[in-house]
Amino acid sequence: MMKYRTRRRLSLLVLLVVMPAWIATALALIAWWDRSYGRMPIGLEMLAYLVLGVVWILPFRRVFLGVGKADPDALGPDAPDHDER
Repeated sequence: MMKYRTRRRLSLLVLLVVMPAWIATALALIAWWDRSYGRMPIGLEMLAYLVLGVVWILPFRRVFLGVGKADPDALGPDAPDHDER
């Protein structure tokens, strides 16, 4: 299991580098399809963008898990109590 700080930094890297690269790749893929086979029906094109918009995150699920919460490894008076919910 990765440390909280490592996951947080990696998630920032994914959002700033991987996601824009994936967006450019998805747009290029749809443009290639349009040039090669003609324009897809609008419903199918929307479905393609929806699928491409969700697929990129699947390999990074574990990186983003719990990143928005307080650091569970932090010790001190500000550290959250693990028994409270």
